[in-house]
Amino acid sequence: MEHDKRPWGEYFVLEDAVTHKVKRIEVKPGGRLSYQYHHKRSEVWTIVSGVGRITLNGDVQDYHAGQVIHIPQGMKHRIENPSSSENCVFIEVQLGTYFGEDDIVRIEDDYDRL
Repeated sequence: MEHDKRPWGEYFVLEDAVTHKVKRIEVKPGGRLSYQYHHKRSEVWTIVSGVGRITLNGDVQDYHAGQVIHIPQGMKHRIENPSSSENCVFIEVQLGTYFGEDDIVRIEDDYDRL
């Protein structure tokens, strides 16, 4: 199983197929991913535990365990963990024609990865 640590937390690839990719993503307290979009994929996020503060095209909303977020291809998005003590864990299902990390177009990033 592919695993990668990032400044905001870590992810595990649960499945990598021609038609989709599935990740389990853990965002540590106070961490946030870059504000980004993708040219070749859409994503569906399901919050498993904790709170995910999600920005979709500038609109910010908190999501909790069991809630599902649909992110169309090309939509700007970000998730952050507003908790000071608990990880935010979510399952990401990527759908599209390409799932490489180089399809991440970063608009803003706390870790200078633009």
